[in-house]
Amino acid sequence: MESIKIGILGMGNIGTGLYKILQINDEKIKNYANKKIEVKKVLVKNFEKQRDVDIPKELLTLDVDEIIYDPEIKIIVELIGGINPAYDYLKRSIESGKHVVTANKAVIATFGKELDDLAVKHGVQIKFEGSVGGGIPIINTLTESLSANEIEEIVGIINGTTNYILTQMSEFGMDFETALKEAQIKGFAEADPTSDLEGEDAVFKLAILSAVAFNKRVYPDEISREGIKKISQKDIKYASELGYKIKLLATAKKYGNNLELNVHPALIPNKHPLASVNNEFNALFIRGNAVGEVMLYGKGAGSMPTGSAVLGDVLSIIKAIETDGIKNSNNNITSKLVVNNIGQSKYYVRLEVVDEPGVLGKIAINFGKYGVSLESVVQRARGEKTVPLVFITHETDREKLDKALEEISSFSVVDKIASILKVEE
Repeated sequence: MESIKIGILGMGNIGTGLYKILQINDEKIKNYANKKIEVKKVLVKNFEKQRDVDIPKELLTLDVDEIIYDPEIKIIVELIGGINPAYDYLKRSIESGKHVVTANKAVIATFGKELDDLAVKHGVQIKFEGSVGGGIPIINTLTESLSANEIEEIVGIINGTTNYILTQMSEFGMDFETALKEAQIKGFAEADPTSDLEGEDAVFKLAILSAVAFNKRVYPDEISREGIKKISQKDIKYASELGYKIKLLATAKKYGNNLELNVHPALIPNKHPLASVNNEFNALFIRGNAVGEVMLYGKGAGSMPTGSAVLGDVLSIIKAIETDGIKNSNNNITSKLVVNNIGQSKYYVRLEVVDEPGVLGKIAINFGKYGVSLESVVQRARGEKTVPLVFITHETDREKLDKALEEISSFSVVDKIASILKVEE
């Protein structure tokens, strides 16, 4: 049987998963592709490192040029992560006529246009299913299965680390720091989890989804973001009392010619499908003008799920090579949508106030003064100097809410504005 040779850049978590799948599903892959996939070279940092997979030492190299400029290698799989040197390697691979597959969300979110234009120029494909949602087929669903739809809204849990932490806080009463340590012990959080906790990881993924779903290229710094570090057990508790769960959401909503993009912790009702997505799992809730509502669910990270997505891209390129069907889905992005966070939302507001009569009424009147109406209130007396006062507003502009809270914060009876979160319905 004819073989097609590939090179792999990086043999970490995802690379290990990819190599394992090539071994355990060898017959299935050969039957589907009508070719044997042969790994010719693997770029590593250290020959002697112990790995969870048995790779012949003669396949390993410390020199990336042995892969990029090998005429026998047709597809290069980049699994290094980060922007540098991954971007340089991808660029040089394309310029040397290689098809490329990557799971690198940072590179695709930041340099997707440059790489896609370069791939078109050199007649090769670049594919990146594994960059968003791990093993969940998000990119292919949007570009293929839902291609006849105008996508109106995407709301998703696309970071497994933060979802695991919030699940532990919600289900087991852990505080934030304890839940984070648990996530690190179980391998769901990095030693430095900053990118996950501050929403950067989800922003990269949302930027990619914007290009794919809305035909709009958006750079990561154009997306407003807020992480989960400020979420406390108090917020978890009051959200539960009001019938909500707190999740870190990536949202993309189209309003006419405007596209609202946010990564933010938010309250979602217990009845919402995303409320039951727990631990390291991811899910994407999509609304199209023809299909209606669709939800994709699965493991958003991990060596085998992400390796599966990467290998799916490799097989797709092999099929395209056979049929001379080389194309890149995002090289004609021409959307006139404007990124503009104009949408209205309900909000959860938690104040710490002096425990005395008339405080609730005074604050409620002030909200009304600025046109912010209230849907529900939770007030708890604890026999202490200050007590929590929690509001859920009706839909309102954030500008109106901020003006109301600016005045409320000046009241002598208000100790602090402890938390402001969006409420997604």
